[in-house]
Amino acid sequence: MNDESSKIVNPLEKMVSKRAERRRFLGQASIMGMGLGGLGLLGSAGFLPRVAEARVDTAGTGLAAIDAAVLNFALNLEYLEAEYYLRAVFGLGLADEDTTGTGRRGNVIGGSQVTFATPVIRQYAREIARDEEAHVRFLRTALGSGAVARPQIDLKTSFNAAAQAAGLGDTFDPFADEQSFLLGAYIFEDVGVTGYKGAAPLLKNKDILEAAAGLLAVEAYHAANIRTVLLSLGLDAPSIAISDARDSLDGPDDLDQGIIDIRGNSNIVPTDRNGLAFSRSAEQVLNIVYLTPAAAVRGGFFPQGVNGPIRRSGANA
Repeated sequence: MNDESSKIVNPLEKMVSKRAERRRFLGQASIMGMGLGGLGLLGSAGFLPRVAEARVDTAGTGLAAIDAAVLNFALNLEYLEAEYYLRAVFGLGLADEDTTGTGRRGNVIGGSQVTFATPVIRQYAREIARDEEAHVRFLRTALGSGAVARPQIDLKTSFNAAAQAAGLGDTFDPFADEQSFLLGAYIFEDVGVTGYKGAAPLLKNKDILEAAAGLLAVEAYHAANIRTVLLSLGLDAPSIAISDARDSLDGPDDLDQGIIDIRGNSNIVPTDRNGLAFSRSAEQVLNIVYLTPAAAVRGGFFPQGVNGPIRRSGANA
C-alpha cells in the first residue's frame, strides 16, 4: 500500500468498532470553514419538488416535461461518472460532440490516467468507463435537442475538500493509484443507484421507465463490483468513512452503509430491512455531489451547478 492510500486507511481503522464513533468525526469536520455550508440536516423529500417550473425543450422527443427534467438530471450525473472513469482508464474524457446542449458547457478540472497494478481491476474500470460513456450517449439521444450540456466538473479540488472534511489530510488524489481510484468510484456509484430508484416513480413514459430501470441495474452492478473489490482489498474502514460522510450530507436518517456491517460481516449489497435498495431524492443527491448539507445551487464536483431545471440541493426539505 502506498503513502497516498495509507493516508486514507490508517487514520480510519479505529472507527470501525462502533457506529457512533465512526460518525463522530463528521461533526468535527471543517465543512463550514471550507465554504461548503453549515451542518444542516435534510428530511425526506419528493424527487422533483418544483415540477411546474420545469422548462425543457421536448419538441420532437415525445417526452413529458417531467420525464425530460428527470433524464436531464440523470445526464448531469452520467457526465460526472463518465468523465471520472474515462480519464482514469484512457487519460481522455468525453468527445466534444458528447458534451454540447442547452445551458452552459463547462470544462473538466483534473483527472488523469491511473496506473493500474492489477490487470483485472483495469478490466473492470475499462468496462465501467465504456458503460458510462454509453449512458451519456443514450440519454442525449433520448432527450434530443432538449439535452443539457456537460456542466463544469471538478475532479481535483472537490476530492481535496472531501478529504479535509473527513479528516484524511489536505489532499486526496483518486487518480494516484488503483486503490485511490476505487475509493473515488465508490463515492459515485452508490449515489447513482439510490438516485435512479428515487426518480423511478415520477417517470410517466413506460418506455423511459424501462430504460431508467436498465440504467439503475447497470449502476447497481457497477456499485456491487466496486464494493466487492474494496472489501477484497481490506478497504472497509475508508468505505465506512465515505458512507458516513454521505450520510452527513443527505439527511438525518442513517441510510448509507459501508461494505461491512456493525457486526463485521460483509455488506456488498446495502439494503433496508426488506432487502430493498433505498432511495434518494434529487435534493439529497445534489447535497452529496455539491458537498454541502445546506441548500445550494453549486459546489463540490459541480462548481457552477448542474444544468437543467433540477439543480438546487435541499436543507431540511
